[in-house]
Amino acid sequence: MKYIIAIIQPGKLEAVYEALGAIGVSGMTVSEVQGYGRQKGKSEIYRGAEYVVNFMPKIKIELAVDTKKASEVIATIQKTAESGKIGDGKVFSMDLKDALRIRTGETGAEAL
Repeated sequence: MKYIIAIIQPGKLEAVYEALGAIGVSGMTVSEVQGYGRQKGKSEIYRGAEYVVNFMPKIKIELAVDTKKASEVIATIQKTAESGKIGDGKVFSMDLKDALRIRTGETGAEAL
């Protein structure tokens, strides 16, 4: 099993959600987060005063998938979330040792 974490632009969430549903992803966790990468932040002007926004709003998607499906999920996220501009985000993939469905006690891939 693989645990996939994707950090994407907020405006891309709906498209990524639909694309993952189309390939059979049955669940994910979504969080609103803030951060920065190479884009660092940005300067904005509000009522004539300039201020710096150091942390940009992002969406964090977390999901656990079978190892065989992981590359398809990652490719789908990349294709759907890409705008070609700096700040599109990142995808991380980690090995997932085990999973447990609390309600039924199922473990491993059956728990997903």
